[in-house]
Amino acid sequence: MTDWPKVRLHVVTGKGGTGKSTVAAALALALATSGRNVLLCEVEGRQGIARMFDVDPLPYEERRITKGAPDDTGRAGQVHALHIDPESALLEYLAMYYKLGRAGKALDRFGVIDFATTIAPGVRDVLLTGKVYEAVQRPRGTRGKDQITYDTVVLDAPPTGRICQFLGVNSELAGLAKVGPVKSQADKVMDLLRSPRTAVHLVTLLEEMPVQETSDGIAELREAGLPVGGVVVNLVRPRDLSPGALAQVREDRVEPTQVASDLSRAKVDVDAGLVESLIDEARDHAVRRRLEDEQRALVAEEGLPTYELPRIAGGIDRGALVELAQLLRKQGMA
Repeated sequence: MTDWPKVRLHVVTGKGGTGKSTVAAALALALATSGRNVLLCEVEGRQGIARMFDVDPLPYEERRITKGAPDDTGRAGQVHALHIDPESALLEYLAMYYKLGRAGKALDRFGVIDFATTIAPGVRDVLLTGKVYEAVQRPRGTRGKDQITYDTVVLDAPPTGRICQFLGVNSELAGLAKVGPVKSQADKVMDLLRSPRTAVHLVTLLEEMPVQETSDGIAELREAGLPVGGVVVNLVRPRDLSPGALAQVREDRVEPTQVASDLSRAKVDVDAGLVESLIDEARDHAVRRRLEDEQRALVAEEGLPTYELPRIAGGIDRGALVELAQLLRKQGMA
């Protein structure tokens, strides 16, 4: 069972440094089960997908990069990836809607494409969201070489501070273009982004600034009429100590002699410096856990489905992404 059975476009955002790209990749893996095809898109030009999956830098072309996380029957789907750059998207747009063909490529040689997408940042966002819209709306049964039908699209989106501007740019465009194909396309994109087929998920850490930015982002999304999804709490520290042990450490009720005795029974060479450093580390951990619990309560107050992913000591590679994907499935996100 999944919390988002009707969603075809999962938008993943979050404050910089919270690991939103990692969560987007893990979500794509989690969704690619039972033979389903998933497209993982990135729009920020950082080639993060290629690094995480250890593949060559992605061109402006949909490529299969891996299989998804297998379901209970062992069946896995496919994960494709697309690195969307605005220059290539504009050339495709001109060819598709204005039949420019070679003329569009001539504009690229003269630097017109780069000029248009640099001087007017809103144009970039229109093109990026337009390409995502095309992937989601692609007619069923389309199975050409470059036209795979996807069950779900996951978008590694810009950070929380820019997400409403990014997703709402077509609404502004529709207001400027009163008639014609530009307005029609802009309206269709906004219809998708504001529909139950889309969910905007926010990634946060259990720290004051990311949690506050997440809360602000949720309020802005709701005000803009964009569908808020769930909150993914990333990089959660392990809970190695019980609540009673945490309280004992915070209140300085730990007996150094008892710690030394426990270490000796475990056949560890004991000295006063080791015992003191362990108690100090436990105290820091206890204080940090209390701060995290306070932030976790603030996240819970938002009343949204919440998922937690652990901090992985070895860093993020394909194996770590599979582990995170399985956790998201167990928690009902995919």
